[in-house]
Amino acid sequence: MGESETPGKLALVAWSDDLDKAWPVLILATTGVAAGMDVSIFFTFWGLRLLQRNDKRMTGKNWMQKMLSIFNRGGADNLKLHKLNFAGMGPWMMHKLAKEHGVASPQELLELAREAGVRLVPCQMTMDLMGISREDMIDGIEQPAGAMSAILEMQEAKATLFI
Repeated sequence: MGESETPGKLALVAWSDDLDKAWPVLILATTGVAAGMDVSIFFTFWGLRLLQRNDKRMTGKNWMQKMLSIFNRGGADNLKLHKLNFAGMGPWMMHKLAKEHGVASPQELLELAREAGVRLVPCQMTMDLMGISREDMIDGIEQPAGAMSAILEMQEAKATLFI
């Protein structure tokens, strides 16, 4: 990169709360911000669950939203594997391997991203759909936004990834 070039923007979309998808999103975000990039993550559908407080078990206003939250608990400490979940044994093994190899947990990466200035943007439509309120979510996130805001962010980015 030449002297006059700036690292630019990185726009990420987190649509999954699977451990093996959340980890790469957070690693790329923290790496991008460490490289001087302006980084944003738009959290939509199941990805929004990453921004949910770990201690918040049930969300929603009606029985359908509450059932969704019971069967799919939110929070970065409660992620399952997309494949090989083995009733919780898979995530346990991945966390153990990560610790042995010095890889930060998704919760640690989320905190690092927030502290380093990564913009964590929840999807307003998904919040409405799933009955998730601001009180259900971690501190330090941006105001909820819609798809158009995410698209405008992607248009300005040098790189956009949908994970």
